[in-house]
Amino acid sequence: MKEKKSTTKSKKAPATKSKKQTISKKQRKEIEQNVLAFLDNNPKRSFNYKQISSALDLRMPEERAVVFDALDILEMSGLIEQTENGKFRSLIPDTIPDETESKVGKTFVGILEIKEHYSFLNVERKYLEHDILIPMRGLNGARNNQKCVAKITEWKDFNRNPIGEIVAVLGDVGDNNAEMHAILAEFGLPYTYPKEVEEAAEQISDIIPDAEIAAREDFRDATTFTIDPKDAKDFDDALSFRDLDNGTYEIGVHIADVSYYVEEGSMIDNEAYNRATSVYLVDRTIPMLPEKLCNNLCSLRPDEDKLAYSVIFVMNDEAEVKESRIVRTVIRSNRRFAYEDAQTVIEQQDMSDDVNIAINKLNVLAQKLRESRFDNGSIAFERVETAFEIDEKGKPVNVYFKESKDANKLIEEFMLLANRTVATRIGKPGHGAKPKTFVYRVHDVPNPDKLEAFAKFIARFGYRFKAVGKNTEVSYAINRLLDDVQGKREQNLIETLAVRSMAKAIYTTTNVGHYGLAFDFYTHFTSPIRRYPDLMVHRLLTRYLFEKGRSVSQEDFEEKCQHSSDMEQLAANAERASIKYKQVEYMQEHIGEVYDGVISGVTEWGIFVELNENKCEGMVSLRSIKGDFFVFDEKNYCVIGTDTKKRYQLGDSITVRISKADLIKKQLDFEII
Repeated sequence: MKEKKSTTKSKKAPATKSKKQTISKKQRKEIEQNVLAFLDNNPKRSFNYKQISSALDLRMPEERAVVFDALDILEMSGLIEQTENGKFRSLIPDTIPDETESKVGKTFVGILEIKEHYSFLNVERKYLEHDILIPMRGLNGARNNQKCVAKITEWKDFNRNPIGEIVAVLGDVGDNNAEMHAILAEFGLPYTYPKEVEEAAEQISDIIPDAEIAAREDFRDATTFTIDPKDAKDFDDALSFRDLDNGTYEIGVHIADVSYYVEEGSMIDNEAYNRATSVYLVDRTIPMLPEKLCNNLCSLRPDEDKLAYSVIFVMNDEAEVKESRIVRTVIRSNRRFAYEDAQTVIEQQDMSDDVNIAINKLNVLAQKLRESRFDNGSIAFERVETAFEIDEKGKPVNVYFKESKDANKLIEEFMLLANRTVATRIGKPGHGAKPKTFVYRVHDVPNPDKLEAFAKFIARFGYRFKAVGKNTEVSYAINRLLDDVQGKREQNLIETLAVRSMAKAIYTTTNVGHYGLAFDFYTHFTSPIRRYPDLMVHRLLTRYLFEKGRSVSQEDFEEKCQHSSDMEQLAANAERASIKYKQVEYMQEHIGEVYDGVISGVTEWGIFVELNENKCEGMVSLRSIKGDFFVFDEKNYCVIGTDTKKRYQLGDSITVRISKADLIKKQLDFEII
């Protein structure tokens, strides 16, 4: 079969013998892009190569020869068409070829670069290999050097730049809001809330009908409180406490009843499902629900009647659960605590009123629950969290570490107990009943090969680790190891590798238990304001326990679980990206300074170093290490000098100087001292 020939060559080409010598490859590429941009910006007219050259101010014969060749290439690529002898116009197809359909229409974030005759959205190469050509008519008000979102509208040749249009202008490069919105957009996460959804939420009544209160258990006279971060506005959970005067206590874990306000299949519900989770960036929260719901109607604010889904426990002094029930309630919180305030009550043993007495008693019970959990094989992974103090413009002015204290652990233990109780109630119904389809939070057992490799690696540091055996035996071994490495030089290395050997927790309808917590049944029930799976769990509880309904479709709910797991991962990636951005922004003020750190990652192109003082992470390029050529030893998590045999290994202490802070790439460059 004969190849299609371009008719362009039938016309006389401009004579030149020097074009290959005088026009660089980069210049040829730029001229070709300019030609395409010019034709695309004038879609209703046809031009020959002389007219195009003049319009682009290309006077040299060598440049015009490149225009001539470019027209031939663009026609062969299907991006332009020849309308008459030697004249060309932009070709915009009516339909999208099947093979490009998956890529056309997708959006990408980048920095807009506007030239005289064309524009490009410069996209990070990890997201898209080619920059996006933006015709002038597709700028939609965007200006040069702005962070923008573009949609690909046409891409006929994957080896060349796609064509697109700007669909959102995020703001100027370096502007805090623009940068945070850009991070969200990079991961396909929403950065604004649809107006129509917010308006729908505003129509929901603030008044709780008397009939609804009458249908619920009334806990408004119980001593009740919330403990949350000091800057929180959405209070998902509250605890209540009653001394039953017989050596037992009634403890209520009360969770905001979002399902009462958000009707399944409604506009609000569909938006919440699509988001699946609230997203927590360094300086802001992007909520799953409209503000009226998350910060008002559903938030368990003090001195207000609130509807809740509750798990009520009767416990003794040994934190043994004697009874439990799942009920719908109306509650009234007596006081709102920040974690720091509750911690003060615990440390000072403040018994000045009923609420403080309740906190101290619940703290004692929580410690016993925690001890029992670890005795049963729960793994004690407690990583340090980095946080920033942010000024009014969003700039980080200080870095500090979040520490989990008794007040945090108090809340954690009772939330874990409630989640476990709910999952067990549905997953293990008893009396020979068949379990119904449910949403579980599962954590599979570690991959044996990964554990074996981990055991062999840490043996070189003198640690013995049992990588095979019953689940509880391996869990005990991991906990003993984590205790043994505390304060040791290799602590960071071994903790990092231990985490990497674990599976990821996900949502699913197939229960395999939660290995890390050592629970046979576990779900997420306690945060329906910020997690959609919790809302699904509330609705299933209503269907199964109160309406005595049939089991829902496992296939449908497995799809919803998969979506929720995927969105959770995207939200976590966006959170890490925002932390990375703020780290780089913070370290811009410290270029040239020297810090001690620990090697936190090793790759074939460089070693990553986490600074001890502030946990900021950067990279030392292998090419920048003087005096030797270093190669990557993947098996031993290190790089080795070919001549000196100098070794840089994961977990090693190291001293570095800050050499560069690149906000666009969110990258810190270090050099070894």
